[in-house]
Amino acid sequence: MRKPIIAGNWKLHKTVEESRQLIKALAEGLKDVTDVEIVVAPVFTSLESVVAAAKGSPIAIAAQNCYPAPSGAFTGEVSPALLKDVGCIGAIVGHSERRQLFGESNAFINNKVQALLAADLRAIFCIGETLDERESGRMYDILTMQVKEGLAGLTPEQMAKVVVAYEPVWAIGTGKTASNEEAEEAHAFIRGLLQGNFNEKVAENTPILYGGSVKPGNVDGLMAQEDIDGVLVGGASLVAEDFIRIVRFERTEPAQH
Repeated sequence: MRKPIIAGNWKLHKTVEESRQLIKALAEGLKDVTDVEIVVAPVFTSLESVVAAAKGSPIAIAAQNCYPAPSGAFTGEVSPALLKDVGCIGAIVGHSERRQLFGESNAFINNKVQALLAADLRAIFCIGETLDERESGRMYDILTMQVKEGLAGLTPEQMAKVVVAYEPVWAIGTGKTASNEEAEEAHAFIRGLLQGNFNEKVAENTPILYGGSVKPGNVDGLMAQEDIDGVLVGGASLVAEDFIRIVRFERTEPAQH
C-alpha cells in the first residue's frame, strides 16, 4: 500500500514569524500522526526557520521551486544543493503557476526533476490540464505529453524519489474541485502512463496526489478513491485547523472499479 502524503503549498504567503507560528501550531496538532507523510512548502525566506521549528515533529519541509544547476551565475535562483543544505527533503516543480505565469516548459521542468534527484532530493512533479484543454478533448494528450517529457530520461529506480501531483488548472484557487470520479479517472490514467513509460512496479509504487481547491469538506471523498494517494493543498494549508483536519482525513475503503 502507498502511504498517504498530505502536502501544503503555502505559495507567496507568510512572513518568517507567521510561518514559524503556523508550523508550531501544525507540529502540536499533528504530533501523534504516523500513518501519513506530511510535507509543507513555505517561501524561500522562511525555510530555515520552519525547518528548525518543525524538528521533532512528523512534518517534512520542501521548497516551492528550484533552479536546475548546482551553482553559478544565476541571479535570484536557488539550487537543490542549497535546499538540501537548509534541511529540505525536496521541492515542488512544474506547478501550473510556474508553467503559466513564468512560461516553464516540460523540458525545463524535466531539468529540475533531474537536478533534484541528482542531489538526492524528492521531486513533487505537478501536471494538469486547463479548462480549455479539458473541454476541447485534449486533456489526455496534455497529460501524456507532460508525463512523457517531464519525466524523460529517468530510470525506474529514480522514480522512487518522485511524487506526481495532478492539478487540473481550472480547479486551482477557483473553489471548483474535480468531482471524486473526475479526479479518480485522471489519476487512473496517469498511473497507466507511468506503467507505459516505466513499468508496473513504478506505476504501483508512485504516489499520485490530487491538487485543486482541496478543503476539509472534500478531502474524505477524494481520499476514498483507489488511485488518489494524497493531496497537494493550497489555501487551506495556510489555516492550521483546516490543514490538521485534512491530514486527519476520514478513511474509507477505496471504491473498486
